[in-house]
Amino acid sequence: MKKILLVEDDVDFSIVLQQYLQLNHFDVTVVENGRKALDLLLRNTYDICVFDVMMPEMDGFTLAEKTIEINPETPFVFLTAKQLMEDKIKGLQLGADDYIVKPFEAEELILRLNNILKRSESNFNRNHEKQKIQLGNYLFDTQRMCLELNGKTQQLTEKEAALIHYFYHHKNQLVKREQILKAIWKTDDFFSGRSMDVYISKIRKYLQEDTRISIESTRFIGIEFKLTT
Repeated sequence: MKKILLVEDDVDFSIVLQQYLQLNHFDVTVVENGRKALDLLLRNTYDICVFDVMMPEMDGFTLAEKTIEINPETPFVFLTAKQLMEDKIKGLQLGADDYIVKPFEAEELILRLNNILKRSESNFNRNHEKQKIQLGNYLFDTQRMCLELNGKTQQLTEKEAALIHYFYHHKNQLVKREQILKAIWKTDDFFSGRSMDVYISKIRKYLQEDTRISIESTRFIGIEFKLTT
C-alpha cells in the first residue's frame, strides 16, 4: 500500500476523501494543518502528499517549500477551491505534480495520484539503475555505494552513501543538523547526533583529496556541504 499524507482543514471533506483513498488501497494519514504535516514529514516518509492550499497556521505553498527541503523526491499535489491562474502557476512553479480545483470527482483524484506514482517510480528506478554522480574529481556510484577516484574505490556503508547522497542534493546550502538527522536517522536525539558526527568525519577523509569539496559545521546552526566547480 502506498503511503499518502493528506493535509486538509475541512474535516468532513477529509474524512470522505480518506475513506475513498483507503478503499483504493492507500495507507492514508490525515492532518488538518500545515504545521502538523511538517512535523510528520520530519519524522516519516510518504510516497505522495496531497496539500490543501488555504489552511490555518501554514498554507499549502509554504508546506510544499519545506517538503522539498526535507525530501525533494517526494511528489505532491495541491487541492484548492480557488481557480486563479496565478495560484496555479505558483503551485506548478514550486514543483507540484498536479493542481486540482475543487469540486472534483474522487475517482479523478485517484487516477491522477496513481499516474504520478507510476511516473515517480519509473524515474526512481531509471535513475538508480545507472546513476553515477560526479563529486568534483570523485565518482559516486549510488547503486554500488562506493566512491571512485583515480582507479581506486572506497566502499561505503549504507548510511555513508545515504548521507553523501543527501549532501549532494543539498550542496552549497546550510542545512540544520536536526533536518539531516531526521532525514537519514529518522530521529534527532543526542546519540544519533554523535553518530552523525562520526560518519561526517569519515566522509571528510574519503573526500579529502579534492580541495573543492568540504563539509563545514556552523556551531548551533547546521552543516554545509560545499562543492565548487
